[in-house]
Amino acid sequence: MDCFPLLIDALYFTGQALLQLLFASRLTGKALRLWILPVYLSLLGAIGLFFARLSVGGVLAAGAGVLVLYAVSRLGLKAPPLAAWLAAVLAFCVSQLSAGIVSALEAALFPRYIGAPLLYPLLLAAQVLFFLLCAGCYAAILRLLSWTQDRQMPYISLLLFPGLFCLAVELYILQTAYSFFAPSSSLEELGKQGTLLLLQVLGLAALLCALYAYRRLCQGFQAQAALQSLTQAAQAQKVYLAEARLRWEQTRAFRHDIRNHLSVLDGLLRGGRLEEGRAYLKKLEAVSSALSFPHQTGDPVVDILLGEKLGLAKEIQTEVSLVLPPSWGIDSLDLCVIFANALDNAIAACRAGGGPPSIRITGQRQGDLYLLAFENTCPAGPLPPAGTGLANIRAAAEKYQGAVLAEKTDQRFSLHVLLHIP
Repeated sequence: MDCFPLLIDALYFTGQALLQLLFASRLTGKALRLWILPVYLSLLGAIGLFFARLSVGGVLAAGAGVLVLYAVSRLGLKAPPLAAWLAAVLAFCVSQLSAGIVSALEAALFPRYIGAPLLYPLLLAAQVLFFLLCAGCYAAILRLLSWTQDRQMPYISLLLFPGLFCLAVELYILQTAYSFFAPSSSLEELGKQGTLLLLQVLGLAALLCALYAYRRLCQGFQAQAALQSLTQAAQAQKVYLAEARLRWEQTRAFRHDIRNHLSVLDGLLRGGRLEEGRAYLKKLEAVSSALSFPHQTGDPVVDILLGEKLGLAKEIQTEVSLVLPPSWGIDSLDLCVIFANALDNAIAACRAGGGPPSIRITGQRQGDLYLLAFENTCPAGPLPPAGTGLANIRAAAEKYQGAVLAEKTDQRFSLHVLLHIP
């Protein structure tokens, strides 16, 4: 059984390397290639041998391991710098804390089995416990730091210092407080090992609590940013509402005066003043064209929005087949939020490429439900992350027990907004 310590060390390094690489791959969202494991394992082994020959270890060896995992994440996984740093620090922090917990149990329980055959299966069981602790902690961290549609990359640096602090404290404990297989028959020694075990369990719990607090903090930042964006959007929509009301009032005034205009025109024609009549008619045509909406949907707010937005994108082919109910209980501000954000996104996607630019807007009523559909060309590739505009549309739809569905097929993007008509 002289080879047993080498077997334990090989199992420890191999399992640790595999778990750390899997964790880094999942955390950064990058695919893990097969060649990375033997390379990383070889580098860890070289670090261990180097520091063992120098008779130094602990902090220096762990620091070198963090740097190696960072380099592997950057060069092998192609992970962003901040995400690679976070993955390396958290991976080694969890490994060291788990190793400390297992070491405390070994120091308290295993010395009485020295020289007994039962020691070897107990050491294997300790290795299994180490791997289970690491895997469980990695799974908890991945769940707490699961990257949402709005990635939390700008705030990653907030986690580096707590992770480094936990790692440094654990390395100090491992280097100064442990003496493996020291006699543990006395209550004093058992109390010491129990205290160390409790401290490391609390350290692991503190790390997970810090990650949970970080997640809540990021959610708060994102909610605040979304609220600010929604506030800005609401202010912008008020401008559209004012323009729509002004255009509507001007149209009503023109309609009110149309009889007078017709009387003047009739007088010019009766008097044989044809050229003056033509000039007057051109003026009326110009006024009516300025007041008319290019798209008639039955709602003045939507009409003005379509005219303003699509009028600025004349290079895009548009098709609007939309008739809104005259009285359907949808607030004008919510309509502005839906149409303005959907049109802005559609125009931006069309201008980004993806074939001849085109936008198609349709609407269909089915009982108490109304389905708005926005279709536009877009560049090829995966569906982009949902931005604030889509979040605003979803928030407006949910006010009316509705839903939003975004789909992408090749170079065609579709946005469906379902509204419940009160």
